[in-house]
Amino acid sequence: MQRRLTGVLAGIAAGSVALSLAAVGGISSPAVAHPGHDDTPAPVPDAEFQKVTLNARPGEPMDLAVLPNGDVLHTTRAGVIWHNDAETGVNSIAGQIDVYNHDEEGLQSIAIDPEFDAEKNPWVYVYYSPPLDTPADDPTTESINEGDAPFEGTAADFAPYKGVIRLSKFKLVNDKIRNNTERRVMDVPVDRGICCHVGGDIVFDSKGNLILATGDDSNPFESDGYAPLDEREGRNPAFDAQRTSANTDDLRGKILRIKPGKRGGYTIPAGNMFRPGKPKTRPEIYAMGLRNPFRIEIHPRTDKLWVADYSPDAKEADPLRGPDGQGKWLQVDKPANYGWPYCVTNDQPYIDYDFETETSGEAFDCANPRNDSPHNTGMKKLPAVEKPEIYYGFGESPLFPELGTGGISPMAGPAYQYDVRNTRGKTPVAWPEQYDNTPLMYEWSRDYIKGIHLDGDEVGAIEDVVPGIITDNPMDMEFGPNGALYVLEYGDGYFAQNPEAQLSRIDYIGAGGNSSPVPTITATPDAGMPPLKVKFSSEGTVDADGDQLKYQWDFDGDGRFDSTAKNPSFTYREEGTYRATLTVTDVGGKHRGRHASADVDIVVGNQTPVVEFVTPTADDAFQFGDTVSYEVTVTDDQPVDCGKVTVTYILGHDSHGHPQSTATGCTGTLTTTVPGGHDPGTDNLSAVFVAQYNDGQLQGSAEVRLEPGDGGGEPEEPPAPPVAPVAAR
Repeated sequence: MQRRLTGVLAGIAAGSVALSLAAVGGISSPAVAHPGHDDTPAPVPDAEFQKVTLNARPGEPMDLAVLPNGDVLHTTRAGVIWHNDAETGVNSIAGQIDVYNHDEEGLQSIAIDPEFDAEKNPWVYVYYSPPLDTPADDPTTESINEGDAPFEGTAADFAPYKGVIRLSKFKLVNDKIRNNTERRVMDVPVDRGICCHVGGDIVFDSKGNLILATGDDSNPFESDGYAPLDEREGRNPAFDAQRTSANTDDLRGKILRIKPGKRGGYTIPAGNMFRPGKPKTRPEIYAMGLRNPFRIEIHPRTDKLWVADYSPDAKEADPLRGPDGQGKWLQVDKPANYGWPYCVTNDQPYIDYDFETETSGEAFDCANPRNDSPHNTGMKKLPAVEKPEIYYGFGESPLFPELGTGGISPMAGPAYQYDVRNTRGKTPVAWPEQYDNTPLMYEWSRDYIKGIHLDGDEVGAIEDVVPGIITDNPMDMEFGPNGALYVLEYGDGYFAQNPEAQLSRIDYIGAGGNSSPVPTITATPDAGMPPLKVKFSSEGTVDADGDQLKYQWDFDGDGRFDSTAKNPSFTYREEGTYRATLTVTDVGGKHRGRHASADVDIVVGNQTPVVEFVTPTADDAFQFGDTVSYEVTVTDDQPVDCGKVTVTYILGHDSHGHPQSTATGCTGTLTTTVPGGHDPGTDNLSAVFVAQYNDGQLQGSAEVRLEPGDGGGEPEEPPAPPVAPVAAR
C-alpha cells in the first residue's frame, strides 16, 4: 500500500491542539488529505461539543454497551455489570458474575443482541473467565503462591492451570442480569496463572453473525520485547505464541466468526478462513496472526471490520531479533493472516530465535510463513501475511505522523451513522453529518481520538476528533441511538477504580448551543448508624446558559424521585449502601429538557474498610526479580477476615500495567518478574502492589509502587474520593 498525502485540511481551533498530545510530548497536526480529498471539511470546533459524566465511580472499567433506549451497561474486570438509566441518571448494579481474576482475567466484554428487545429478545452477551477449579493462593502458605503457574515443569504440572474464557448470553430483565438464564455459546481455551493478552471484544455483523476478537494468551516478558517463540522442552507453553496466534487449530490470537444458536452453542457461517472438517483447522477462524486485538468495531451495513492490534515492547529494531514494536489498525473484509508472531507487516519479519542456545537464525518468510513449533497442533504452512492499513511505533511515524509519539495502545472505534431524525428532537445531541461513516481510532496511552478517512483500502487522511476534550485512557466507545458518543475511561492507575475513571458521553450541541447543566451534590454526614439523617445540598450547581433549573432527588437509588427541593434532608432507617442521585433539568433554555445527574454514596450501618501497607513502602530498596514480603492491615467496624485480603503484583510500565500474580492473606510474599527487553532506567518501569479488602458490602484498597534502585521514593497516597459525577441527556 502506497500512501501519498498532499494538501492540508483546515485545522482544528487553535488552543485545542496542545491538549491532545501534551502528555506524550507530541504536536497535534491537522488532517492531511491525498489527491481527491482536498474538499474534506474542517473538523468541528471543540466548543460545539460537551462532555458529560454518566458514572464517576465505575469500578475498574472494561467495556460498555448502549441499549436501544439510551441506557448503558458497562462492566468491571471483577465481574460487576453497571446500569446507567438515561432518563433519571441513576446508576445501579445490574448484575454480578463470578469470575477468575488472576493476572488479566475476569469479565472482558459485553454486547447486546443485534435484535435486542426488552420484552421479546432481552439477550446480552458476555465474555468472561469462569472460576472453574483453577488453583488459587492459599493464605496459610506465605512463601508459596499456588495461584501462579510454574515457568518450568511437565505437562502434568501445567495441566491444573488449563482453563477457558466463556462466551455466554444472559437475559436482561427489568434492568437486571438474570444469572440463571445463562446459555453458553463458546469456550476459548486459556493457560491460567500466567500473564497476558486474554482480552476479547464482541461485535455483530449485518447478518447476525457474532465476531469475537481473542488475544494470543502468551507471556511477553521473557522475549526481550520481540516475538515470544520459546520452544524449550519443559518450558511453560505460554511463552510460545506459535501455539496460539500462528496455530490454525487454536482459537486464540484470532478473529472468530460464528452464528449463535437460540438455545446456546453456535454454527459456522460461510466465508471463514477454513471450511468445516478441514484437518488441523478450526472453522470459527476468520482472521489469524494477531497479538492482542483488544478492541474491534464493524460497519453496520458493509460489514467491514476494524481491528486494532497492540504492539510488542521493543523500542528499537535488532538485526538479530527483528523490528521494533508496531501497533496496527486493520480493515478486514476477507479472511487473512496478519503475521504474529512471525511478521509485523508483510515486509517486516522477525528473526527465528533459539531460546535454548540464545542464537539467531534466519528471518521468517512473510510471503510463505511456516509454523514448525512443537506446540503447534495445526497446519505448518500458513497463509501469506496481509499488510495492515496503519502501523506505527513509539516514535513519530514517517507514514502517519498525525499519530504522534508515545506508548502504543491502539483501539478500533466505531463509525458514526448519521440519522437526520436524531437532530429534530427537543434536546438533540447527535453528531454532525460530516462524521458520517468515518471510523474512529482511539489511543489508550496517548489519550486521543482520530478519524480515519479511507479510499478503499488506502488511508487518505487522519484527522483529530474533539482534541480539546479530555478522554483519559479511553477503554471503549460506542455511538448511541441518539447519535452521541459514549466513552468508558480507565483513568491513570493500575487495575483498580482510578480517580479519573468514568462513563462519559460526548454530545454535539452546535455553535452557540444550549449546554446541559452541571450539578454538584454533597451529603452531611455520608455514613453512620441508623436512623441516619442526611442533609443534602446542590450548592455549586451551574448552568452555563443561566437557564432556570428543576431539581429532583432519588435518595435510595430505586429510580423514583423523592424530593424536588434544592437542599433537602432524608433519614435512612435501614442498614445498607445507597447511591443518592441529584438530577437537574433545564426548564428554560433553547433546548429545554436537557438534564444532568450527580450522585453520592451513603453508607448506613457500615464503614468503608481502611486498607494500608505496613510493608513494602515506596522508599524500600528494590530490584526486579526480588521476592517482596508484604504485610497489610485492615481497619473496619466489622471483624476482619484476612482470607479476603488480596494483594496483586503489577508490572507498571508508564501509565499502564500488567498484573502478574495475586496472593491472598494479610501477610505473604510475591516474587517480581524480570521484564526482558526493558530498561528500568529508561522505560519507566515499576513494581506496583495493590491490596484490596471487601467486607461484603464495601471495599477498601491501597497501593504502593517500588522503583528499581536504592529506594528513596515517596509513598503512594490512597486515591482521593472522585468528584461527584455529571450526567446529561
